[in-house]
Amino acid sequence: MTDQRIEQIAQMLVHHSLQIQTGEKVMIAAMEECSLPYAKALNRAIVQAGGFPQVQFVSEEMRSDLMRFGQDEQISWIPEIERYGMEWADVYIALRGASNLYQHWDIPVEKKALSQKTQGIISTARWQKTRWCLLRIPNLNMAHQAKIDEHTLMEQFYRACLLDWSQHTTEWQRLCQRLEQGSAVRIVSANTDLSFSTQGRKWVVFDGRANMPDGEIATAPLTETINGYIEFENPGVLGGQLMENLRLEWQCGVLVSATCSTNQNYLNNILATDEGAKLIGEFAFGLNPEMTTFTNDILVDEKIAGTLHIALGRAYPECGGTNISAIHWDIIKDTRIDGKVYLDGELIFERGQFLI
Repeated sequence: MTDQRIEQIAQMLVHHSLQIQTGEKVMIAAMEECSLPYAKALNRAIVQAGGFPQVQFVSEEMRSDLMRFGQDEQISWIPEIERYGMEWADVYIALRGASNLYQHWDIPVEKKALSQKTQGIISTARWQKTRWCLLRIPNLNMAHQAKIDEHTLMEQFYRACLLDWSQHTTEWQRLCQRLEQGSAVRIVSANTDLSFSTQGRKWVVFDGRANMPDGEIATAPLTETINGYIEFENPGVLGGQLMENLRLEWQCGVLVSATCSTNQNYLNNILATDEGAKLIGEFAFGLNPEMTTFTNDILVDEKIAGTLHIALGRAYPECGGTNISAIHWDIIKDTRIDGKVYLDGELIFERGQFLI
């Protein structure tokens, strides 16, 4: 029997997140087999709302085959039907079931980076041309990554998705209004001292519209003001690759050092994607009170209350950000034990808690 909470999530995506209207065309991209119950529930909810759903299926195993057996020309080829889907659709919903994090373990880093860039081009088209929402679906693979049992992870997922979003939105908007009263941001911990300005930029609430689970507030730094270094307690994760002990340093907006203890070549290739990949496109605080456990999955971990993250690459224009890139890579810093954030010299955030 299908968990009724899947039906609730489908209804929430249709009516809260995306507000799908009669006559709208909706692309559903289902990834991995665990996404099938969600695709069925969404298809039904969209039809009931008067929309026109179209479902496609993708998987990391098939992407692994492309990278393992394909030539560079094939890996860099932009899937034409998928790209057309971004032109066709009014709304795009990605049901991203977790896959084996080590699916691509033996593929050369150059091929993985090339595939990541290709996916980034599709992602940019989705972001520019559709209303969209990404649903990250936990399963046994993610439970292994999180080092907890699957039941506990699924219960956390359901609670995090089915928040009373309106109640939290009011509080998060208040935080944004307070943050917009300042501009000089400084992040400090035992291994970090990073500063930048957000002068003239807007803080935006993410409250169950673009990601699910959701729960963050974000802005975009002014590139030329970025100075200092930041280290991350948990691995940076992108395209199934873990970069342990990741450390990044900027001087006047220029990335001068990027090191990690694992997959350094992959990191170098990602940063070489384009000029924008070396810059911070986003700075954000995670706020979802039901998200507590790191899973080595970006879309989940960036929402953990008490954390903050930066994203290398593409900035959100609604924040006033101008950085352009084929990638948008969120890297999460756990500030719940050791971490402070200052705004114009005032301590506003300490050990995962806002003081304003």
